[in-house]
Amino acid sequence: MSADALLTSDFAALPDIIRDHAEERGGKTAVADGEGSYSYTELDAMMDRVAAALQRDGVDQGQSVAIISASSIAYAAVFLGTLRAGCVAAPLAPSSTPEALAAMIADCGAPIVFLDGDNQAAIAQQPIAAKQIRLDTTEFEAWLAPPGSKPRPVTIDPVDGFNIIYSSGTTGTPKGIVQSHRMRWSHIGRNSAGGYGEAVTMNSTPLYSNTTLVSFLPTLGWGGTVVLMKKFDARRFLELAEKFRVTHAMLVPVQYQRIMAVPDFDTFDLSAFRLKTSTSAPFSATLKADILKRWPGRLIEFYGMTEGGASTGLDCTEYPDKLHTVGQPLPGHDMRLIDDDGNEVAQGETGEVVGRSPAMMTGYHGRKQATADAEWYDKEGNRFIRHGDIGRFDEDGFLILMDRKKDLIISGGFNIYPVDIEAVLKQHPAVVECTVIGVPSEKWGETPVGFYVPNSGVDASADEIMAWTNNQLGKTQRLSALHPIDELPRSAIGKVLKRELRDRLTAQPA
Repeated sequence: MSADALLTSDFAALPDIIRDHAEERGGKTAVADGEGSYSYTELDAMMDRVAAALQRDGVDQGQSVAIISASSIAYAAVFLGTLRAGCVAAPLAPSSTPEALAAMIADCGAPIVFLDGDNQAAIAQQPIAAKQIRLDTTEFEAWLAPPGSKPRPVTIDPVDGFNIIYSSGTTGTPKGIVQSHRMRWSHIGRNSAGGYGEAVTMNSTPLYSNTTLVSFLPTLGWGGTVVLMKKFDARRFLELAEKFRVTHAMLVPVQYQRIMAVPDFDTFDLSAFRLKTSTSAPFSATLKADILKRWPGRLIEFYGMTEGGASTGLDCTEYPDKLHTVGQPLPGHDMRLIDDDGNEVAQGETGEVVGRSPAMMTGYHGRKQATADAEWYDKEGNRFIRHGDIGRFDEDGFLILMDRKKDLIISGGFNIYPVDIEAVLKQHPAVVECTVIGVPSEKWGETPVGFYVPNSGVDASADEIMAWTNNQLGKTQRLSALHPIDELPRSAIGKVLKRELRDRLTAQPA
């Protein structure tokens, strides 16, 4: 069956699609990084060698294979070769602590782990039973099955595990989110109108992130070219985009912010761009408007979860008057809002987001209770995933996000949304970026505290900025403290790590 036939079928496994691409467009570049590239023929052959070597080493279908490394073409080959062997890819975040990495390897049961030198050194003192293979040395080539090797064929069922993505929890062992081949197939299929078949897609976020995979996988699924950045740098991104005539990119908001702030941004030739997307973190309307004005190609914001549920999309180019929203639910996605008792709220009211779609996790690996806690069922018994966000739909059905439910501040019995305070605070010319958290208060239960990165070109103290901000806020919203900080702590995909900021504060009543 041709790749085109597979892509229009009810279900197709990505390893089979790539094999057909190798036959139909074998010389086309499939994946490249700063040091080399694989054509579809070469990628297909590397996947065979990885799969055959895994089978040779006794890694059974359905077992996990862990990867801890910076993005590279070797990483891509291992990830995809793991799938061809019928195994489950478990890409782990190098930014995790050595203890957390060891715990995740044990949790997913991986008998083998692929890593680069930095990460091998980081976990050297951990009790890890899994076999370790270096990706960035000749050890990887020596481990591979010989050139021309073919793995034993495996049958992949839609419900089989595709990958395990670990949540970015800051305490305890992160939860492993199991995503099936059916779920990943839905990500590929829903991008039929995205032009990925002729795309040159820049991936500048790490391959362990679902944010990256939702553009990496459709690009390869439709036969485009992926360019991998090992580490994001705003100027380097623009240089590579110009050099490779990049057409597509998935970037998180903080990356857009840094790219648009490059002083000579307007001198780079970005005319090849057709589609830019964003997800994973709040995306300000002001920043969206700047991108629409100065960067060619459509801009679409997606809102959703690694766990699945439902997703929304906002075509910023088509709806420039809706930039304060995250768009409408995608076709085939059912999104609702519920109150604290699990009842659906009326139109226009605020509630917790729950969603249902073809793109839903199987569950958290080995955690039945955590899986159950993440689920909500409607009156007909349909399964939804709790998003953990609070929002409301406007009169046109566009979702306006208020905040994470866990970040909601309850002060004196009043609900306070940090995003409302941040929207005012960031307007001060002395503030480059900011965030607001809730801290314990004997008087109010909780009270808002802000952190901001100062603008060195504007002379204003924290007290002056706080007074200016509080003057524009409601009485219950006012900041009780404001702290300057050199840089907001962020995850690799740009989410502000509010727990780190809470931990920095002395646990004194406010």
